[in-house]
Amino acid sequence: MRRGFRLGAGSRVSARQEPQDCDADTLTADGARVRHVAIIMDGNGRWAKERGLPRSFGHSKGVEAVRRTVRAAIELAIPYLTIYSFSSENWSRPVDEIDDLMGLMKRFIRRDLADLHKEGVRIVIIGEREGVDPELMALIDEAVEVTRSNTALTLCIAFNYGSRAEIAKAAQRLVQDALAGRITPEAIDAEALGARLDTGGIPDPDLLVRTSGEMRLSNFLLWQCAYTEFVFLDTFWPDFGKEELERAIAIYRARDRRFGGLTRRSSA
Repeated sequence: MRRGFRLGAGSRVSARQEPQDCDADTLTADGARVRHVAIIMDGNGRWAKERGLPRSFGHSKGVEAVRRTVRAAIELAIPYLTIYSFSSENWSRPVDEIDDLMGLMKRFIRRDLADLHKEGVRIVIIGEREGVDPELMALIDEAVEVTRSNTALTLCIAFNYGSRAEIAKAAQRLVQDALAGRITPEAIDAEALGARLDTGGIPDPDLLVRTSGEMRLSNFLLWQCAYTEFVFLDTFWPDFGKEELERAIAIYRARDRRFGGLTRRSSA
């Protein structure tokens, strides 16, 4: 099992923290609380390959990691969790693997929806509907509708998602609104475009975690992550859980977030 935590090429940190709701361990150095964690869940196939198992087994274990992480987010009082479930580029994978991934999504909703609803989880889906199996789309719509009013955690699932396409569609919506007279050209700004993204109404991620040692965004939340802190873990996704999430938050808490300006720490 890989346990290193990358801050950049050649730099590693390992720490053990025990965050609790609203106390110091969920806060950054400047007192800001971690409100939104986004995760690129990577390494299912390599996890399986290391054990001589089929990739499908790795994906199944990855679903178990999703369950652990949702539970951890609730326990740590993190209001928003976004997970990269299936990218628009994943359609290039072998048909059998795509079928496995779609089947896992169906089983996850059928098995876990009642428990998620009971725990107060609101499910939000971002991404394209086109090309998705109608049966799966119906299950997704049901999950969104059933959990619409829940408030304990917003679980945002990026499914059949690509950030460039999302930004392009938001720009199209702006043009349509301008042509219809709902917005003037002078009123078009970053806030107006951001409100028309799939994630409109959801705060930008404070922390983005990617597992498996890869260090890229892979067309995930490109607009939303303008000032997000990145933590890259060597851990494969099937091994991810509360401990890894706590460690990523501990690294995040040590960062000096400046948003282009100066903080008390850097200006002292």
